Amino acid sequence: MIRLSAFADEISQDPRTQIDVLTRHGVKHIEFRAIHGTNVLDLSSSQHEEFRGLLRNEGFGLSAIGSPIGKIRITEPFDEHLTRFAKALELAVYYECPRVRIFSFYIPPGDDPATHRSEVMDRMAELARRAEAANVVLLLENEKGIYGDHAERVHDLLTTVGSPALVHAFDPANYVEVGQPIDAAWSLLRPMVKHFHVKDYDAKTHRCVPAGEGDGQIPQLLDDATANGYDGFCVLEPHLVVAELSYGFTGPERFADAADALKRILDDRSIAYA
Repeated sequence: MIRLSAFADEISQDPRTQIDVLTRHGVKHIEFRAIHGTNVLDLSSSQHEEFRGLLRNEGFGLSAIGSPIGKIRITEPFDEHLTRFAKALELAVYYECPRVRIFSFYIPPGDDPATHRSEVMDRMAELARRAEAANVVLLLENEKGIYGDHAERVHDLLTTVGSPALVHAFDPANYVEVGQPIDAAWSLLRPMVKHFHVKDYDAKTHRCVPAGEGDGQIPQLLDDATANGYDGFCVLEPHLVVAELSYGFTGPERFADAADALKRILDDRSIAYA
């Protein structure tokens, strides 16, 4: 069974609008990254209390805490970042959502990622150790400029850390953007993929497009994933209007295009979803 979710801040920064648009499209989960123009880790206690109440009243759940953990340079201090990570773990418990999206640290421009491998592994192992103690699973997303931008380094990282608390959130568009062949990435990482971000990318125009219209091979990936027992979330992260380093925007109108494209893929392949 595929469970639909979305980065709702791509629709609007207003949580009421997020809920209304998602309800219209039959999506009942949110990958919680931001509301009110504020990152999930920086919201006040009262804002979290209000949002949690809204979710409960509307019958919504979270697919993950969409944290920015790991989105600092590998050369930046780690201790302060661990404090923010502790907040992410607290929120996973608070929202009864034992999943936190993370990254594997930016490599300084021009540096060979291999020179930073040891530090990346040490930091990721510490994040996984703390997550496992908190009964939280970390969803490691691939992204341009991050140590784990290519499948081989993602695989190395996951196998080296070797923790059940660290799995892969597969983002096809981000692999296409860095020139990673999707077939090779999927073949190598499929057993480790426990979360799926639905974002497609047209390599010729260098733009994000609705699922199935780019080079991310999303229809084939979902076909193969479900045939091999994938039981998890497909999270819409369309980036159809704005696609920046730490920000994406789609808007209510274009979100309809993104949601309809994903549901067409699933319906055409008779893949059950809710």
